[in-house]
Amino acid sequence: MHSFWLAGKPATSDVVADVNHPGDGALVGQHYVPTAEQVEQAVAAAYASRSAFQATSAGARSDALTHIANRIAERTEEIAQIITGENGKPIIWARSEAARAVSVFRWAAEEARRFSGEAQRLDTEVATAGRYGIIRRFPTGVVLGISPFNFPINLVAHKIAPALAVGAPIIIKPAPSTPLSALILGEIIAETNLPEGSWSILPVSNDMAPGLVADERMPVVSFTGSDKVGFDIQKAVPHKHITLELGGNAAALVLEDWNSEEDLNWAAARTSLFGTYQAGQSCISVQRILIHESIYDTLSAKIAEAASKLVNGDPYDDKTIVGPMINEAAAIRVEEWVNEAVAQGATVLTGGTRDGNYYAPTVLANVPRDAKVSCNEIFGPVMIVDKVSSTQEGFDVINDSPFGLQAGVFTHNIQTAFRAHRELEVGGVIIGDVPTFRSDQMPYGGIKASGVGKEGLRWAMQDMTHERIMVLSGLDL
Repeated sequence: MHSFWLAGKPATSDVVADVNHPGDGALVGQHYVPTAEQVEQAVAAAYASRSAFQATSAGARSDALTHIANRIAERTEEIAQIITGENGKPIIWARSEAARAVSVFRWAAEEARRFSGEAQRLDTEVATAGRYGIIRRFPTGVVLGISPFNFPINLVAHKIAPALAVGAPIIIKPAPSTPLSALILGEIIAETNLPEGSWSILPVSNDMAPGLVADERMPVVSFTGSDKVGFDIQKAVPHKHITLELGGNAAALVLEDWNSEEDLNWAAARTSLFGTYQAGQSCISVQRILIHESIYDTLSAKIAEAASKLVNGDPYDDKTIVGPMINEAAAIRVEEWVNEAVAQGATVLTGGTRDGNYYAPTVLANVPRDAKVSCNEIFGPVMIVDKVSSTQEGFDVINDSPFGLQAGVFTHNIQTAFRAHRELEVGGVIIGDVPTFRSDQMPYGGIKASGVGKEGLRWAMQDMTHERIMVLSGLDL
């Protein structure tokens, strides 16, 4: 039985929730659910801890973050097993996620020491002689972090780590279907000497989220999830600082110069793997593969063949690449979208079948560009291959989307790479690889319906703080 974390301390209640494995429904854990009164206590404690936490030294915060990183590393296999249990992602990806969480906290520890502000001469006019400015960033206030099911520890880490690095108290609401990884992380954070009340992890139901979002004591909201919920949050509290990491329908564009056997095999392997890994439940999972007409037939066949060989089964097996979806409703939705595309003229090159919560790795061709699987986020192990006649058409198709998270462009041409960087309406352009690439210290976030703000340690730290200038007067500069 897992306690939740109220103001940095383990807590229980009279309500217990079960957590079940998406693959077979087996019970993988239980946790106590905070009451409304306990949630209020956590928020009040976070609000009261603001000054004490802000006053801690950069070294103290960095040491705490380093300890967290080291302890996650020591408990990687245990955490990975919990991730697979509650989320259903194959154990190879769960281990990767746990390792990434280690990296996130290590980067936060380093950035905490570097987050120093800047100085500015103000004696640039005769009237301002003798004045000098020191600009530092201070926490805006308590952060409310709302995390999704698909990365149950790493996306929690991306909210907690930058908050701790800048000295901002944080309340985390993990996804109801995958709270155990966050609660284990709480065990590790509790080993540090962070100020009392400065953090809480509250596995409450989604119907409590609007009240938390509306609470004026938490002026920063960091949300990762669906675009509908994210923009509802933004509309509800437009005066708050909102970071939204939302959906996508990521495209990989393979151009005519990417045409050697080695090139084509690389593109096929990468797109098939990262269009289906974790059952496609990633915002930057490859969904649309746009292929120049000169290599379309060859590459589309290679992609379908590679996808058909991916092991779809027991997520605890080291050989499994594609596991179950988070629940049967999600798998049924994917099935319906694929069937609808087929009814509109699409061809199934491989896959296209469902078994309970499992959906087979699927590649579709001849998909109308206005089909749901083309223009919406499918969030499942489904890719479409589409033919383009030019670089311009490829760019136009990528940009003809309500989303703008990341895109991949397979090209050897440096001019095309810089043009893609300039013209593609996305938050990140990956050259020579899939849009699924993410290094946790880099700025990550999209535009349009993919959200606002950035993750990545230094950028998230900026999002959680504001500038404040101190002007020194009468100096002999």
